[in-house]
Order: sequence, then structure tokens, then C-alpha cells
Amino acid sequence: MLEKFTVIKGRAVPLRGEDIDTDRIIPARFMKSVTFEGLGQYLFYDERFDEKGNPKPHPLNDPRYQGATILLVEAGFGSGSSREHAPQAIKRAGFRAIIGESFAEIFFGNATAIGLPCVSLAPEDLAVLFQAVEQDPNLEVEIDLVNKEVRFGDRVAPLFIREEAREALTEGLWDPIGELLQAGELLDQFDRKLPYPRRAE
Repeated sequence: MLEKFTVIKGRAVPLRGEDIDTDRIIPARFMKSVTFEGLGQYLFYDERFDEKGNPKPHPLNDPRYQGATILLVEAGFGSGSSREHAPQAIKRAGFRAIIGESFAEIFFGNATAIGLPCVSLAPEDLAVLFQAVEQDPNLEVEIDLVNKEVRFGDRVAPLFIREEAREALTEGLWDPIGELLQAGELLDQFDRKLPYPRRAE
């Protein structure tokens, strides 16, 4: 069974900046591997490290946010090329969800297809959340996809997510290829009923 995403809890790391594109999320030179394994270490690599590999000031390098599992972003996150490596790098770096103002269409689809929920907040609610996390990095943030709200401190904010994506995530139907593989025997049964010649096994 695929994981069902209903309530996601965790600490958050605030990443400011609008229209952060996929080339910033995962630079192209790190996309040469055949699989997505190990991509997490290259997340925002050029913004986090200098030419010699020394860490630069960046929220993902800040010890206060180590272990955070929710990424806070602003408007237009994931714009640019349609590379699947961008959400893969985010998920493989340990993030379980992203909260932002808005997401690029293809990035949103790619993220949903690997079980990485992307939810939007109204700008005023997002601003309060950013400020709260920056003031208290240990603040627990709760994303409730069933009741469609984000909870933190004493505040409850309505979240926005495309309904078909929300249903796929909460019902564990977010990976169409995984669904086909899990339905193997049913597909075989259906195949045996089809009226065309089959090759000898």
C-alpha cells in the first residue's frame, strides 16, 4: 500500500525568495545519475556551498533548522524547467511536505506523483508562519490534508490544494505507476479475458 497523507507534523525551515526555479533547487550538473538516489545532498548546492565546498550562510545550513521536515517557500516555487529531480532532491533531503504561496504547475504535479504534498496558504497566513518559525525554530507545524488546514502555535490557517491531488494523497493513490504494479494480479486476470491471441508462456 502507498502511504496515505492525512496529517503531517514537523518543524519547518523558512526559505525566502519568490520564483525559485528548479535549476536553483538542483543544479543541472548533478542530474547525470541514472537513479534519484543521493540527490538530497545536492539540494540548493550552489547557494549552500562555495566553489571549494565550504558551507555558506543558508537556512538549510543553519543548525537551528537541522532535522526540519517541512519546507516553507514563497510564491512561484519550482518554476523553470520541468526536471523531476527538483522534488526528488527535496524529498530525499528529508522533507515530507512544502508550504508556500504558489507552485509552478509541473513542479506541483511532479511533487504530488512522488508523495511530496505541496500546499498553499494565503499570503497573510504564510507571512505569519514564516515569522513564527524564524522566531522559534522548534515550533511544530501541522498540515492537515483531511480538514484542509495548517496549524501552528495557537493559529489555524486554511490551506489550498487542488482537490484531485488532495484526494490522491489522502487515499494513497498518488503514484499511478505504483498503483499499476500493485494491481498486478488483477491486470493479469483482465488480460486473460481479452479477446486477442496471446503468445505462449
